[in-house]
Amino acid sequence: MSGGALFQESLRVLRRLELPEESERDVLAALEAAQPGPLPLFYEAGAEAGLERDLLTARGVGLFFSFSAGNLADDLMDGDCVYLQEPLRVGPCAQFLLQNLAWATLAEPRAKLPPLALEEGARLLARAAGPQALEVRTREWTEPVFRRVAEGIAGKQWAGYLRILWAGTWLEERAAQVGVALGVAAHIAEDIRSKDARFTSLPPADRVAVVAWGRRATESLRAQDLRCLDAALRRIEPIIPEVES
Repeated sequence: MSGGALFQESLRVLRRLELPEESERDVLAALEAAQPGPLPLFYEAGAEAGLERDLLTARGVGLFFSFSAGNLADDLMDGDCVYLQEPLRVGPCAQFLLQNLAWATLAEPRAKLPPLALEEGARLLARAAGPQALEVRTREWTEPVFRRVAEGIAGKQWAGYLRILWAGTWLEERAAQVGVALGVAAHIAEDIRSKDARFTSLPPADRVAVVAWGRRATESLRAQDLRCLDAALRRIEPIIPEVES
């Protein structure tokens, strides 16, 4: 089993809905645009937590549907939804479908999710979505604004994913700390790598503060000593120090 196996299962779940061909095609395009995305880490993190195969599959696929809905929403806001024809007309339909399919999958008996874990995870994801409205309205980036956006759309997002994925496991209590640090570190590294204006337009002192914040986040992740984080850290750690050298 792997992240690829989770993607294949997501396709099987989609086809069982017996949607109109046009709708299935749009949702499939959104899923393909979102992968591999978090799938490898969902699998590795679930396996390290000791999740049984069926349980890991249900939780991983449900979370991937949720991620895909958020990815589609982000692409629609940024004008990057090039994989759908008439994205502003058909995109919201696919997004609505994916979000409901996410919760339907996570609520299945085989996911064995306690209601409290599902509620808390969903609430974290809702809170993560809030700063997106701030991001699209921001015309002048500063370190406090960058921090608020990153902690929300990235940190709380991953905290929500891990709250659900790790529910009932020995890693459950680490979900918030690991999720926030992972989201923040990955967000900063990606903005540096892609030269995103959120980072490049910061005043010099604010850039230094953001880089230092990213380094602290990666150090926090390394201290967790979890194998599932190794691949993510190998991508993140080399990027952040380069800015200060």
